[in-house]
Amino acid sequence: MKALVYHGPDNKTWEEKKKPIIQHPSDAIVRITKTTICGTDLHILKGDVPGVVDGRTLGHEGVGIIEETGGFVTRFKKGDHVLISCITSCGMCDYCRKGMYSHCENGGWILGHLIDGTQAEYVRIPYADTSLYKIPDNSDEEALVMLSDILPTGYECGVLNGKIVPGSTVAIVGAGPIGLAALLTAQFYAPSEIIMIDPDDNRLSVAKKMGATKTINNRVEVAVERVLSFTHNKGVDTVIEAVGIPETFELCQSLVAAGGVIANVGVHGKPVNLHLEQLWSKNITITTRLVDTSSTPMLMKTIQSGKLNSKQLITHRFKLFEIIRAYECFGNAAKEKSLKVILSND
Repeated sequence: MKALVYHGPDNKTWEEKKKPIIQHPSDAIVRITKTTICGTDLHILKGDVPGVVDGRTLGHEGVGIIEETGGFVTRFKKGDHVLISCITSCGMCDYCRKGMYSHCENGGWILGHLIDGTQAEYVRIPYADTSLYKIPDNSDEEALVMLSDILPTGYECGVLNGKIVPGSTVAIVGAGPIGLAALLTAQFYAPSEIIMIDPDDNRLSVAKKMGATKTINNRVEVAVERVLSFTHNKGVDTVIEAVGIPETFELCQSLVAAGGVIANVGVHGKPVNLHLEQLWSKNITITTRLVDTSSTPMLMKTIQSGKLNSKQLITHRFKLFEIIRAYECFGNAAKEKSLKVILSND
């Protein structure tokens, strides 16, 4: 088969690789029909994720058709149409029993990280019964690819951890796909303000169409001054960090109101400063989380019912064999005006 393979920082190739086989009776082999590229993949290519070794097939999102199942798999069979979760869950360890699937002692975020991932023609999924979701008939594959990672990530790590409630004020730092996923799902809770902050005017324009009440270009405006002017000098109740660099985490600390929450979503590859000299008396909460995908069934229902339009996050489409070009498009978001890209293995 063909796969997108990591060979160290800034080095990836589309190359021949052995088709995966069943290694454990709980495995399934899935033929990929649609996949995508994540901001985390860009972090990997920068060298920010040292667990990814030379020769690893990248990718942790996608939908496909089951080709083969191991003897222990009971919920799926050959030919089933499935959504692949970015998180692999054994369903039996202490963390899985707590619903903390991202910390599964036998899984967690392993696809495209510790084992070969989904940016390939075929992928092996361990613990298939608890790591795949059957796709309802007549579903839109492209819309459901957004459920592999970014929608549950924005919702769980940003919205739920951020404790957004009706009438609260929210600032989202970063209008990339994850920030926009948080924007879409924050609206479940009817906050009074959702302020989107980003240096890209195109992404801010998209955010406005998706429900942001105000936007700030922090390349040309002082974001802290603008947010304070919107909030009677109080700051916001929830700040969602959706970038993963020191500058954006520092900005979040200056935006949060007393009693508020900073919900970190971004993947951080460098140390950040925690300004306790400013925050020690403000009763704030700082949360961190890797997505558990426990919200995936609920989010699938909202997409199926038409209450959540996840396809609006998609801006570009490529064939799977065009993945190098797709990475160039996704990695040059400002120039290409890209958000999520879809790769089809027809």
